[in-house]
Amino acid sequence: MADSAAAGRAKKSPAGAFFSALGGSIKEIGTTFKEGDWKTRISYPVFGFGPLMRKQVVKGIALLACELLFIWYMVGFGWNYMSKFATLGTVATEKKGRVTVYGDNSFLILLFGLLTIIAVAALILVFVLNVRENRREELLLREGKALPPNRKVLGSLLDENFDKTLLTLPMAGIFIFTVLPIIFMICVAFTNYDAQHQAPSNLFTWVGLANFRELFSFGSSGFSSTFFAVLGWTLVWAFFATFIDYFLGMGVAILINRKGIRLKKLWRTVLVLTIAVPQFVSLLYVAKMFDPDGLINVYLMKWGWIKSAIPFWTNPMLARITIVVINIWIGIPYMMLIATGLLMNIPADLYESASLDGATGFQMFRFITLPYMLFVTGPFLLTSFTNNLNNFNVIFLLTRGRPQSMAMAENAGRTDLLVTWLYKMTVNNTDYKMAAVIGIMVFVVTAVITLVVYSRLPSVKDEEAFQ
Repeated sequence: MADSAAAGRAKKSPAGAFFSALGGSIKEIGTTFKEGDWKTRISYPVFGFGPLMRKQVVKGIALLACELLFIWYMVGFGWNYMSKFATLGTVATEKKGRVTVYGDNSFLILLFGLLTIIAVAALILVFVLNVRENRREELLLREGKALPPNRKVLGSLLDENFDKTLLTLPMAGIFIFTVLPIIFMICVAFTNYDAQHQAPSNLFTWVGLANFRELFSFGSSGFSSTFFAVLGWTLVWAFFATFIDYFLGMGVAILINRKGIRLKKLWRTVLVLTIAVPQFVSLLYVAKMFDPDGLINVYLMKWGWIKSAIPFWTNPMLARITIVVINIWIGIPYMMLIATGLLMNIPADLYESASLDGATGFQMFRFITLPYMLFVTGPFLLTSFTNNLNNFNVIFLLTRGRPQSMAMAENAGRTDLLVTWLYKMTVNNTDYKMAAVIGIMVFVVTAVITLVVYSRLPSVKDEEAFQ
């Protein structure tokens, strides 16, 4: 029976587990109030009252401080923004003569409204902790046990609970600089925040799914056709930029590591030099080399090989091919270094046995080297692919998304990735609403590919295959 119950719990979906935990917490709150003493019941509206009355001063003050801080925040300005969150403001700032009459600010209402919602969720969490602490203390006292002294509670922050103390500041930083901006960006995707709706003089408001409908509509705006064109090139670019660099880097590492190759350190040093030079410098320089008046075209015409400049950056297909080729020069050294270390870990007796059995060099690569490399570097290969989906530097520094096309919406170019197109919409066109929508789509594409591929990696499905 116990095994079947455990199996049933294991089969629960994440949503089922969430609602089960939620129901358990609600039941615990009701049970604690019903069975608790008067100190516990007063702790429901006054956090920490029970611990304070039981001389658990540290916990009591911490819980009470959280409630007082929430009340101060809500009374001070939290409720003012929260009350306008549904409309994001109705009174715009106006200038009447020489006097500026200040009104609402949609940007601040959205930002502080989100903070207020998160603060309410945090208060609910603190309330649950408050209830559990009261119940725990009551159960200990009923069993005749003594509550821990305050000195021990404080000391635990530097002992068994030191992990919580250490992670408090980093977690706060992650929330402020990562989680909150992501939530804010998602909310912007459901507004009309753009160049014509700039707070505080021109307020923006909620528009529901209108921006997503615009993205996937094949109307006169051309947004949908542009999106799928850019998405298609993004996937093609990520595929070639990942796998060409992967196999060529592995091939270079195999060639350098072969017996009989002289000056191995020299060849590795020459390749690593491309990593030593900052990409910002090298890519801008290489972009100039392929200009109509750059070194490549100038010398090809000087030697008589071509009569006119090759349109490396103005022909869409040629520009894409050039970008992929230049990325080979950038990406091979990284893969060469990784492959060099991994190749040294392949047991030499495998190759010796294969050689005695009459295997060719290609067969040894196919059945020994490649399976081992794919097994070990599978997660790295997936990470490289997802990074290339968002590879801003190479595309923007080489072409800035050019060549431009009148058939593409929002200033998109033929070599733009989704991430560079998003940048243009944000910085050049100040179309924040559609940039937020594109940002969500980038996340969806990246997440789907990562989850699907990761579950099928050999190193994930069979972890002990090469042990």
